[in-house]
Amino acid sequence: MRIEQNNPFARLPEVASFNVTSSDILENSVLSAPQLSGKFGVEGGQDISPELKWSGAPEGTKSYAVTVYDPDAPTGSGFWHWSVFNIPADVTELATGAGSEGGAYLPPGATQLNNDASFAGFIGAAPPIGDGPHRYYFVVHALDVDDIHIPADSTPAFLGFNMLTHTLGRAVIVVTFER
Repeated sequence: MRIEQNNPFARLPEVASFNVTSSDILENSVLSAPQLSGKFGVEGGQDISPELKWSGAPEGTKSYAVTVYDPDAPTGSGFWHWSVFNIPADVTELATGAGSEGGAYLPPGATQLNNDASFAGFIGAAPPIGDGPHRYYFVVHALDVDDIHIPADSTPAFLGFNMLTHTLGRAVIVVTFER
């Protein structure tokens, strides 16, 4: 079954885990309309990033990154829904809608990358009709650097590559959706 395959962290070095919660999404639940993609034609979809709140990051954390990834997208490379980095270490929450285009609701210093829909911001779930359940990994990465030093026009995969040796811990919520 595809749901059990392709864990995006299975081949990465193990790191500490810490806690992430959300008033908008729950672990192992189905996404609701605000986190679905109206831009991609999902009825009722609103493309609103969920509230994320984290605690218990490893000692030495100097910044955070947040990524949202669908490893089940039928692309051969998954689908990046959101990537934001250089979130200051004293920030432990992103409000609902923080991933709006342009990043006006992000903390100072944070940078959004283009998602796989080609804009900097959050794009909601929109798996192909009949493709079965897709998993969406909402991940807060605790990093050992203040600034990951990548250009704002980088890809989410390039961010992941550069975070590899700087990740102290991950906090993960996995949710699903299918059409």
